Amino acid sequence: MTTTDLHPSAAGSPRSDFAELFASIRQAGLLDRRRGYYILMAALLGALFAAGAATFVLLGDSWWQLGTAALFAVVFTQIGFFGHDAGHRQILRTRRGNDVVGYLKANLLIGLSFGWWMGKHNAHHANPNNTERDPDVQVGALAFTPEQARPRRGLFRVLARYQAFLFFPMLLLEALNLHVASVRAIGRGEVSKPVTEGGLLVLHAAWYLGAVFAVLPPLKAVVFIAVHQGLFGLYLGCSFAPNHKGMPMLRPGEKWGHLRRQVLTSRNVRGGVVTDWMLGGLNYQIEHHLFPRMPRPNLRRVAPMVREFCRARGIAYTETGLLTSYAQTLRHLHAAGRPQPAVG
Repeated sequence: MTTTDLHPSAAGSPRSDFAELFASIRQAGLLDRRRGYYILMAALLGALFAAGAATFVLLGDSWWQLGTAALFAVVFTQIGFFGHDAGHRQILRTRRGNDVVGYLKANLLIGLSFGWWMGKHNAHHANPNNTERDPDVQVGALAFTPEQARPRRGLFRVLARYQAFLFFPMLLLEALNLHVASVRAIGRGEVSKPVTEGGLLVLHAAWYLGAVFAVLPPLKAVVFIAVHQGLFGLYLGCSFAPNHKGMPMLRPGEKWGHLRRQVLTSRNVRGGVVTDWMLGGLNYQIEHHLFPRMPRPNLRRVAPMVREFCRARGIAYTETGLLTSYAQTLRHLHAAGRPQPAVG
Protein backbone atom coordinates (compact mmCIF):
# COMPACT_ATOMS: atom_id res chain seq x y z
CA MET A 1 0.00 0.00 0.00
CA THR A 2 1.23 3.48 -0.85
CA THR A 3 0.09 6.35 1.37
CA THR A 4 1.22 9.74 2.56
CA ASP A 5 -0.78 12.21 4.66
CA LEU A 6 -4.36 11.09 5.36
CA HIS A 7 -5.46 14.49 6.65
CA PRO A 8 -7.79 16.32 4.26
CA SER A 9 -6.40 19.74 5.10
CA ALA A 10 -3.01 19.16 3.48
CA ALA A 11 -1.30 22.21 2.02
CA GLY A 12 -2.68 23.87 -1.07
CA SER A 13 -6.06 25.18 -2.17
CA PRO A 14 -8.41 22.25 -2.93
CA ARG A 15 -10.03 24.12 -5.81
CA SER A 16 -6.78 25.28 -7.40
CA ASP A 17 -5.19 21.86 -6.88
CA PHE A 18 -7.87 20.05 -8.86
CA ALA A 19 -8.04 22.77 -11.51
CA GLU A 20 -4.32 22.41 -12.09
CA LEU A 21 -4.55 18.62 -12.36
CA PHE A 22 -7.59 18.78 -14.63
CA ALA A 23 -5.89 21.23 -16.97
CA SER A 24 -2.81 19.03 -17.35
CA ILE A 25 -4.94 15.95 -18.04
CA ARG A 26 -7.05 17.72 -20.63
CA GLN A 27 -3.97 19.16 -22.32
CA ALA A 28 -2.54 15.64 -22.60
CA GLY A 29 -5.68 14.60 -24.53
CA LEU A 30 -6.64 11.97 -21.94
CA LEU A 31 -10.26 13.10 -21.81
CA ASP A 32 -10.74 12.55 -25.55
CA ARG A 33 -13.14 9.84 -26.75
CA ARG A 34 -11.75 6.39 -27.64
CA ARG A 35 -14.34 5.27 -30.18
CA GLY A 36 -12.14 2.54 -31.64
CA TYR A 37 -11.65 0.93 -28.23
CA TYR A 38 -15.36 0.78 -27.53
CA ILE A 39 -16.16 -0.56 -30.98
CA LEU A 40 -13.63 -3.32 -30.34
CA MET A 41 -15.08 -4.00 -26.88
CA ALA A 42 -18.62 -4.15 -28.26
CA ALA A 43 -17.49 -6.62 -30.91
CA LEU A 44 -15.68 -8.74 -28.31
CA LEU A 45 -18.68 -8.83 -26.00
CA GLY A 46 -20.95 -9.66 -28.94
CA ALA A 47 -18.67 -12.53 -29.91
CA LEU A 48 -18.55 -13.88 -26.33
CA PHE A 49 -22.33 -13.65 -26.04
CA ALA A 50 -22.81 -15.42 -29.36
CA ALA A 51 -20.29 -18.13 -28.41
CA GLY A 52 -22.08 -18.66 -25.10
CA ALA A 53 -25.47 -18.87 -26.82
CA ALA A 54 -24.17 -21.36 -29.39
CA THR A 55 -22.60 -23.48 -26.65
CA PHE A 56 -25.83 -23.38 -24.68
CA VAL A 57 -27.89 -24.63 -27.64
CA LEU A 58 -25.37 -27.30 -28.66
CA LEU A 59 -25.00 -28.73 -25.15
CA GLY A 60 -28.75 -29.00 -24.70
CA ASP A 61 -30.02 -31.06 -21.78
CA SER A 62 -26.74 -31.48 -19.89
CA TRP A 63 -25.30 -30.64 -16.50
CA TRP A 64 -22.29 -29.27 -18.40
CA GLN A 65 -24.51 -26.22 -18.86
CA LEU A 66 -23.30 -25.06 -15.45
CA GLY A 67 -20.05 -24.18 -17.21
CA THR A 68 -22.09 -22.12 -19.67
CA ALA A 69 -23.76 -20.43 -16.70
CA ALA A 70 -20.32 -19.41 -15.41
CA LEU A 71 -19.36 -18.08 -18.85
CA PHE A 72 -22.53 -15.99 -19.02
CA ALA A 73 -21.81 -14.63 -15.50
CA VAL A 74 -18.57 -13.20 -16.90
CA VAL A 75 -20.29 -11.91 -20.05
CA PHE A 76 -23.12 -10.25 -18.09
CA THR A 77 -20.66 -8.54 -15.76
CA GLN A 78 -18.59 -7.27 -18.67
CA ILE A 79 -21.77 -5.96 -20.30
CA GLY A 80 -22.48 -4.22 -17.00
CA PHE A 81 -19.06 -2.54 -17.14
CA PHE A 82 -19.87 -1.35 -20.67
CA GLY A 83 -23.17 0.07 -19.45
CA HIS A 84 -21.33 1.75 -16.58
CA ASP A 85 -19.06 3.51 -19.07
CA ALA A 86 -22.09 4.62 -21.09
CA GLY A 87 -23.67 6.02 -17.93
CA HIS A 88 -20.60 8.20 -17.43
CA ARG A 89 -20.78 9.34 -21.09
CA GLN A 90 -17.41 7.84 -21.88
CA ILE A 91 -18.46 6.17 -25.13
CA LEU A 92 -20.39 8.65 -27.30
CA ARG A 93 -20.47 12.43 -27.34
CA THR A 94 -24.16 12.94 -26.60
CA ARG A 95 -26.08 12.03 -23.49
CA ARG A 96 -28.88 10.59 -25.61
CA GLY A 97 -26.52 8.24 -27.45
CA ASN A 98 -24.92 7.00 -24.23
CA ASP A 99 -28.35 6.53 -22.65
CA VAL A 100 -29.49 4.37 -25.57
CA VAL A 101 -26.38 2.20 -25.14
CA GLY A 102 -27.02 2.03 -21.40
CA TYR A 103 -30.68 1.01 -21.72
CA LEU A 104 -29.84 -1.72 -24.21
CA LYS A 105 -26.87 -3.08 -22.26
CA ALA A 106 -28.39 -2.85 -18.79
CA ASN A 107 -32.15 -3.28 -19.13
CA LEU A 108 -32.42 -5.50 -22.19
CA LEU A 109 -29.32 -7.67 -21.91
CA ILE A 110 -28.65 -8.12 -18.19
CA GLY A 111 -31.97 -7.12 -16.61
CA LEU A 112 -30.97 -4.11 -14.50
CA SER A 113 -32.53 -0.64 -14.52
CA PHE A 114 -30.03 1.72 -16.11
CA GLY A 115 -31.78 4.86 -14.85
CA TRP A 116 -32.11 3.65 -11.27
CA TRP A 117 -28.55 2.38 -11.06
CA MET A 118 -27.00 5.52 -12.56
CA GLY A 119 -28.96 7.78 -10.21
CA LYS A 120 -27.66 5.77 -7.28
CA HIS A 121 -24.16 5.61 -8.74
CA ASN A 122 -23.97 9.36 -9.41
CA ALA A 123 -24.95 10.03 -5.79
CA HIS A 124 -22.10 7.76 -4.74
CA HIS A 125 -19.64 9.60 -6.98
CA ALA A 126 -20.62 12.95 -5.50
CA ASN A 127 -20.19 11.80 -1.89
CA PRO A 128 -18.09 8.62 -1.65
CA ASN A 129 -18.00 6.98 1.80
CA ASN A 130 -20.28 9.66 3.25
CA THR A 131 -22.67 7.78 5.53
CA GLU A 132 -25.32 10.48 5.13
CA ARG A 133 -25.18 10.89 1.34
CA ASP A 134 -23.52 7.88 -0.27
CA PRO A 135 -26.18 5.20 -0.93
CA ASP A 136 -23.47 2.54 -1.13
CA VAL A 137 -22.64 2.88 2.58
CA GLN A 138 -26.03 3.75 4.01
CA VAL A 139 -27.88 1.40 6.32
CA GLY A 140 -28.65 -1.93 4.66
CA ALA A 141 -27.65 -5.55 4.99
CA LEU A 142 -24.12 -4.55 5.96
CA ALA A 143 -22.92 -2.13 8.62
CA PHE A 144 -20.07 0.07 7.41
CA THR A 145 -19.50 1.95 10.68
CA PRO A 146 -19.82 1.01 14.36
CA GLU A 147 -22.60 3.61 14.60
CA GLN A 148 -24.63 1.65 12.05
CA ALA A 149 -24.04 -1.69 13.80
CA ARG A 150 -24.51 -0.66 17.44
CA PRO A 151 -28.32 -0.16 17.45
CA ARG A 152 -29.06 -3.39 15.57
CA ARG A 153 -30.91 -6.16 17.37
CA GLY A 154 -31.84 -9.79 16.79
CA LEU A 155 -30.95 -11.37 13.46
CA PHE A 156 -29.59 -8.08 12.10
CA ARG A 157 -27.21 -7.84 15.05
CA VAL A 158 -25.96 -11.36 14.40
CA LEU A 159 -25.58 -10.54 10.71
CA ALA A 160 -23.51 -7.46 11.50
CA ARG A 161 -21.36 -9.37 13.99
CA TYR A 162 -20.37 -11.99 11.43
CA GLN A 163 -20.63 -9.88 8.27
CA ALA A 164 -16.94 -10.21 7.44
CA PHE A 165 -17.36 -14.00 7.24
CA LEU A 166 -20.66 -13.73 5.37
CA PHE A 167 -19.61 -11.02 2.93
CA PHE A 168 -18.64 -13.18 -0.05
CA PRO A 169 -21.52 -15.68 0.41
CA MET A 170 -23.93 -12.72 0.55
CA LEU A 171 -22.62 -11.50 -2.80
CA LEU A 172 -24.18 -14.59 -4.37
CA LEU A 173 -27.51 -12.82 -3.79
CA GLU A 174 -26.38 -9.45 -5.16
CA ALA A 175 -27.74 -9.96 -8.68
CA LEU A 176 -31.14 -10.92 -7.27
CA ASN A 177 -31.03 -7.82 -5.07
CA LEU A 178 -30.27 -5.62 -8.08
CA HIS A 179 -33.07 -7.15 -10.15
CA VAL A 180 -35.59 -6.61 -7.35
CA ALA A 181 -34.40 -3.05 -6.70
CA SER A 182 -34.68 -2.28 -10.42
CA VAL A 183 -38.28 -3.46 -10.60
CA ARG A 184 -39.18 -1.56 -7.43
CA ALA A 185 -37.60 1.66 -8.70
CA ILE A 186 -39.51 1.47 -11.96
CA GLY A 187 -42.75 0.61 -10.17
CA ARG A 188 -42.34 3.60 -7.86
CA GLY A 189 -41.61 5.97 -10.75
CA GLU A 190 -38.07 6.66 -9.55
CA VAL A 191 -36.67 6.64 -13.11
CA SER A 192 -37.24 9.21 -15.84
CA LYS A 193 -38.45 6.69 -18.45
CA PRO A 194 -40.42 4.04 -16.55
CA VAL A 195 -42.32 2.75 -19.61
CA THR A 196 -39.16 2.31 -21.67
CA GLU A 197 -37.20 0.74 -18.84
CA GLY A 198 -40.07 -1.46 -17.74
CA GLY A 199 -40.69 -2.66 -21.29
CA LEU A 200 -37.03 -3.52 -21.77
CA LEU A 201 -36.97 -5.47 -18.49
CA VAL A 202 -40.00 -7.45 -19.64
CA LEU A 203 -38.23 -8.22 -22.92
CA HIS A 204 -35.15 -9.29 -20.97
CA ALA A 205 -37.20 -11.66 -18.81
CA ALA A 206 -38.91 -13.05 -21.91
CA TRP A 207 -35.76 -13.88 -23.86
CA TYR A 208 -33.75 -15.01 -20.82
CA LEU A 209 -36.34 -17.28 -19.22
CA GLY A 210 -37.70 -18.37 -22.58
CA ALA A 211 -34.28 -19.51 -23.78
CA VAL A 212 -33.36 -21.29 -20.54
CA PHE A 213 -36.64 -23.20 -20.18
CA ALA A 214 -36.81 -23.97 -23.91
CA VAL A 215 -33.44 -25.77 -23.84
CA LEU A 216 -33.37 -27.23 -20.31
CA PRO A 217 -35.89 -29.26 -18.29
CA PRO A 218 -37.29 -27.42 -15.24
CA LEU A 219 -34.81 -28.69 -12.63
CA LYS A 220 -31.73 -27.99 -14.73
CA ALA A 221 -33.19 -24.64 -15.78
CA VAL A 222 -33.64 -23.54 -12.18
CA VAL A 223 -30.14 -24.70 -11.23
CA PHE A 224 -28.69 -22.96 -14.30
CA ILE A 225 -30.37 -19.67 -13.33
CA ALA A 226 -29.25 -19.98 -9.70
CA VAL A 227 -25.62 -20.62 -10.69
CA HIS A 228 -25.59 -17.92 -13.36
CA GLN A 229 -27.20 -15.23 -11.22
CA GLY A 230 -25.18 -16.21 -8.15
CA LEU A 231 -21.85 -15.97 -9.98
CA PHE A 232 -22.98 -12.79 -11.75
CA GLY A 233 -23.62 -11.12 -8.39
CA LEU A 234 -20.39 -12.49 -6.92
CA TYR A 235 -18.33 -11.16 -9.83
CA LEU A 236 -19.99 -7.75 -9.65
CA GLY A 237 -19.48 -7.54 -5.90
CA CYS A 238 -15.85 -8.64 -6.11
CA SER A 239 -15.24 -5.95 -8.73
CA PHE A 240 -16.75 -3.11 -6.69
CA ALA A 241 -15.72 -4.16 -3.16
CA PRO A 242 -12.02 -3.14 -3.43
CA ASN A 243 -12.87 0.41 -4.50
CA HIS A 244 -13.88 2.11 -1.23
CA LYS A 245 -14.51 -0.47 1.50
CA GLY A 246 -12.03 -0.01 4.32
CA MET A 247 -11.06 3.49 3.19
CA PRO A 248 -11.62 6.63 5.30
CA MET A 249 -15.27 7.47 5.98
CA LEU A 250 -16.53 11.04 6.13
CA ARG A 251 -18.09 11.86 9.47
CA PRO A 252 -21.38 13.82 9.63
CA GLY A 253 -20.75 17.49 8.92
CA GLU A 254 -17.20 16.89 7.68
CA LYS A 255 -16.35 18.55 4.37
CA TRP A 256 -13.38 17.84 2.14
CA GLY A 257 -12.44 19.44 -1.16
CA HIS A 258 -13.23 17.52 -4.35
CA LEU A 259 -9.67 16.30 -4.94
CA ARG A 260 -9.12 14.97 -1.43
CA ARG A 261 -12.68 13.64 -1.08
CA GLN A 262 -12.27 11.48 -4.17
CA VAL A 263 -8.65 10.41 -3.62
CA LEU A 264 -8.70 9.70 0.11
CA THR A 265 -11.82 7.54 -0.01
CA SER A 266 -10.72 5.45 -3.01
CA ARG A 267 -8.31 2.57 -3.47
CA ASN A 268 -6.57 1.44 -6.66
CA VAL A 269 -5.76 -2.20 -7.38
CA ARG A 270 -2.43 -2.95 -8.99
CA GLY A 271 -2.21 -5.28 -11.97
CA GLY A 272 -1.75 -5.56 -15.72
CA VAL A 273 -4.05 -5.69 -18.71
CA VAL A 274 -5.80 -8.83 -17.42
CA THR A 275 -6.70 -7.07 -14.16
CA ASP A 276 -7.84 -4.03 -16.15
CA TRP A 277 -10.20 -6.18 -18.20
CA MET A 278 -11.47 -8.37 -15.38
CA LEU A 279 -12.29 -5.34 -13.19
CA GLY A 280 -13.61 -3.21 -16.05
CA GLY A 281 -11.08 -0.45 -15.38
CA LEU A 282 -12.49 0.03 -11.88
CA ASN A 283 -9.11 -0.94 -10.48
CA TYR A 284 -8.17 2.70 -11.30
CA GLN A 285 -10.82 3.91 -8.88
CA ILE A 286 -9.00 7.08 -7.89
CA GLU A 287 -8.65 8.26 -11.48
CA HIS A 288 -12.19 7.19 -12.34
CA HIS A 289 -13.60 9.22 -9.46
CA LEU A 290 -11.55 12.28 -10.37
CA PHE A 291 -12.43 12.05 -14.07
CA PRO A 292 -15.64 9.98 -14.40
CA ARG A 293 -16.04 10.82 -18.11
CA MET A 294 -12.52 9.68 -18.97
CA PRO A 295 -12.64 6.67 -21.34
CA ARG A 296 -11.66 3.47 -19.59
CA PRO A 297 -8.45 2.76 -21.58
CA ASN A 298 -7.02 6.16 -20.62
CA LEU A 299 -7.16 5.47 -16.89
CA ARG A 300 -3.98 3.38 -16.96
CA ARG A 301 -2.14 6.24 -18.70
CA VAL A 302 -3.31 8.94 -16.31
CA ALA A 303 -2.65 6.98 -13.09
CA PRO A 304 1.12 7.81 -12.86
CA MET A 305 0.33 11.51 -13.35
CA VAL A 306 -2.25 11.52 -10.57
CA ARG A 307 -0.01 9.48 -8.27
CA GLU A 308 2.87 11.93 -8.65
CA PHE A 309 0.55 14.93 -8.31
CA CYS A 310 -0.77 13.59 -5.00
CA ARG A 311 2.68 12.66 -3.74
CA ALA A 312 3.94 16.19 -4.33
CA ARG A 313 1.07 17.60 -2.25
CA GLY A 314 1.16 15.08 0.59
CA ILE A 315 -2.22 13.57 -0.33
CA ALA A 316 -2.65 9.87 0.35
CA TYR A 317 -2.74 7.79 -2.83
CA THR A 318 -3.61 4.20 -1.93
CA GLU A 319 -3.00 1.21 -4.16
CA THR A 320 -2.73 -2.45 -3.22
CA GLY A 321 -2.85 -5.90 -4.74
CA LEU A 322 -6.30 -7.42 -5.27
CA LEU A 323 -6.08 -9.94 -2.41
CA THR A 324 -4.80 -7.26 -0.05
CA SER A 325 -7.76 -5.06 -0.97
CA TYR A 326 -10.15 -7.86 -0.03
CA ALA A 327 -8.32 -8.42 3.26
CA GLN A 328 -8.60 -4.71 4.09
CA THR A 329 -12.30 -4.77 3.21
CA LEU A 330 -12.98 -7.75 5.47
CA ARG A 331 -11.00 -6.25 8.36
CA HIS A 332 -13.03 -3.06 8.07
CA LEU A 333 -16.34 -4.96 8.00
CA HIS A 334 -15.26 -7.06 10.99
CA ALA A 335 -14.34 -3.97 13.03
CA ALA A 336 -17.52 -2.11 12.04
CA GLY A 337 -19.75 -5.08 12.80
CA ARG A 338 -18.35 -5.69 16.29
CA PRO A 339 -18.39 -2.20 17.81
CA GLN A 340 -17.28 -1.45 21.34
CA PRO A 341 -20.05 -0.26 23.67
CA ALA A 342 -20.61 3.48 23.58
CA VAL A 343 -18.87 5.37 26.39
CA GLY A 344 -20.88 7.71 28.58
